[in-house]
Amino acid sequence: MVLALGADTVIADTELAPSQRRALEDVVKVKVIDRTTVILDIFSQHAKSREGKAQVELAQLEYLLPRLRGWGDSMSRQAGGQVGAGGAGMGSRGPGETKIELDRRRIRTRMAQLRRQIKDFGPARAAKRAERKRHTVPSVAIAGYTNAGKSSLLNRLTSAGVLVENALFATLDATVRRAQAADGRVYTLTDTVGFVRNLPHQLVEAFRSTLEEVADSDVIVHVVDAAHPDPAAQLATVRDVIGDVGGRDIREIVVFNKADLVGDDTRLVLRGLEPTALFVSSRTGEGIAQLRQTIEDALPLPAEEITALVPYDRGDLISAVHESGIILEQRHEAAGTLVHARVGAQLAAQLAAYAVTD
Repeated sequence: MVLALGADTVIADTELAPSQRRALEDVVKVKVIDRTTVILDIFSQHAKSREGKAQVELAQLEYLLPRLRGWGDSMSRQAGGQVGAGGAGMGSRGPGETKIELDRRRIRTRMAQLRRQIKDFGPARAAKRAERKRHTVPSVAIAGYTNAGKSSLLNRLTSAGVLVENALFATLDATVRRAQAADGRVYTLTDTVGFVRNLPHQLVEAFRSTLEEVADSDVIVHVVDAAHPDPAAQLATVRDVIGDVGGRDIREIVVFNKADLVGDDTRLVLRGLEPTALFVSSRTGEGIAQLRQTIEDALPLPAEEITALVPYDRGDLISAVHESGIILEQRHEAAGTLVHARVGAQLAAQLAAYAVTD
C-alpha cells in the first residue's frame, strides 16, 4: 500500500511500543506513527491558554521519554568507534548514547517544570470555582465526544461567541459562560475538552484540570452527535472518562445534537438507545428551548427556606436573593421588604439577622 500510494507516513490506529514502531519502519521504509502521536499533535495545535499549552507539552514529553532512541546506524558506529586498546566493550559508551542520556535528563527537567507550572495554575482555578460555589451559583458542564457540537450548543444557549470549527479537539481550555434561568437564578455553562475513544492515559492525566470542571458541576449536559455512525460507543467513551474523574453520580442530560442531519428511522434507533434523551440542532434551533428548560429544572434548589423582613437600606441582600435564590413571595411593608425565599446557606446566614417567624 505504501508503494502503491506513494505514502511518506503510516499511522497505526493503536498505541505502538517503541520496538513495534521500529520493526514496522524497517519493513515499510517510511515514518511510522501511532494514534496517540496524532491525538497529541492535534491537541498541541489547539492549545491556546498557558495552562492548555503546558498540559499538552507535558503529555507529549511523557509519551516521548520511553521512545527516545538513537537514529539508524550512526549511534552504534559512534559507540563502536570507542572500542580500542582496552578490548571489546571497553569505553563503548560513545557520544551517541551520552546524547540520549542528556536528552532524557533535559526532558525530565522540563517535565518537572511543567508539573510545577500546572500545579500553580490550580489554586487560581479552584479560587474561581470556590467563588462560584460561595455565591451558590450552580454549574452545568457540557461534555461529549470531540466534534459532537458542544461549542455550537454553548453559543446557542448563551450567545457566547465561542470558536466553532468542524475539527477534532477545537476546544481545549474550558470556557465558562454565565446564563440566567427563567426564575432569575444565575448559573454557569462550561464547554469542556472533547473526548475520544481510548483517550491516551497521558491526556486523561494532563487534562485532569479541564475535566475537573465536569467533576465539580451540578449537571452534565452529555452531547452526542446524532449523525455519527456509532453513537453508542461515543456514549460509553464519555461516560468512562466522566467516571474516571469522579463524576459518575452527577445528574446527566443526554442530548442528541445535529438532529437536522438524521431521519425518523435514526431517531427511533437513538430513542431506543437513550429513551429520555433530547433531540436538538444547534444549526436550526430545534429543541433548544426544551433543553434550556430541562437544564433549569435539573439545577439544584437552594438549600434553605427563610422568611425575612429586610430593611430598605439593605437592597443588596434582596438583589442577592433575586440572583441566586428562588423567591416564593415578596411584598413591601413600612419597615422594609418582606421576602419568603429559598437561598444558599451563606445568604441564609446573612438574612438570619432579619428573619421573622410566623
